[in-house]
Amino acid sequence: MPKAYVFTRYGGPEAEALVERDRPSPGPGEVLVAVRAAGVNPVDWKQRTGHRRPGGEPRPLPAVFGNEVAGVVVETGAEVTTFAVGDEVFGNPVDGGYAEYALLPVAVAVTARKPAGLSFADAAALPVAAATAYDGIRQLGLPAGATVLITGAGGGVGVAAVQIARDAGLRVVGVASEGKKDFVESLGAVHVPSGPGLAERLRTAEPDGVDGVFDLVGGEALEDAATVLADAGKLITGADREKVAGLGGTGVERARTAAVLDEVGRLAADGRLRPHVTRTFPLERAGEALRAVEEGHVRGKIVIEVAA
Repeated sequence: MPKAYVFTRYGGPEAEALVERDRPSPGPGEVLVAVRAAGVNPVDWKQRTGHRRPGGEPRPLPAVFGNEVAGVVVETGAEVTTFAVGDEVFGNPVDGGYAEYALLPVAVAVTARKPAGLSFADAAALPVAAATAYDGIRQLGLPAGATVLITGAGGGVGVAAVQIARDAGLRVVGVASEGKKDFVESLGAVHVPSGPGLAERLRTAEPDGVDGVFDLVGGEALEDAATVLADAGKLITGADREKVAGLGGTGVERARTAAVLDEVGRLAADGRLRPHVTRTFPLERAGEALRAVEEGHVRGKIVIEVAA
């Protein structure tokens, strides 16, 4: 039977397990894919703890981990006319992606064709991380030549946000740990070390302030970043909606459309956006991949690869 990595109850890592389950069957407007790669994101372990989007329903348990996959269509459900068996696709799965098989929704448009020149691992890093970065930079709407400050610039979303911002003609200031200095600068950003005293370092680095802030850390880092921003309307976060509201900003508004997936796919295929997959794990070691992200300080993106 096909394998999947799941959490059996809400809680810590002790709730995780690699299990066998029946192969899913696609419903109307869905395709079944043989997963080749699944991206690992902080939201994955947060969902295990019980976190869900406002208004979201609790997931039936056991629940499969994972919110972004790339693979090959092996079966199509009723009313699917845009994809066929054999198509290489990527997107946001219906009920988890750390698995040998996953369902992708077509009717709600969060599935796209994988560009031919893009690896499955790189494609699997796009539907959550890169798409969030794309949505955030577009939401800020800064003109070419403006300066955007990105906290968490060395993580999965941050790496994509820096590159998308640079591609849009923005000057980027990236906040990340000292150990990621060379990496962040290689992306084309001005590096400012994270940690205590950040607000003072930002004022020194950017005495005239910045035009927009894209926060991916929350907490004190978000508060510190806001001190160098004149217009709170240009303050967005993908990490701390409660705190950003108190600062006059807002959360990232996710589009969750195939059009966004198509665009980040094109950027990646053209080499203008590199997902920077720095580590891969087989499905049997999904727990290790998740621990690496849960413990923080990951450079770039971690992906689980599933054997064909």
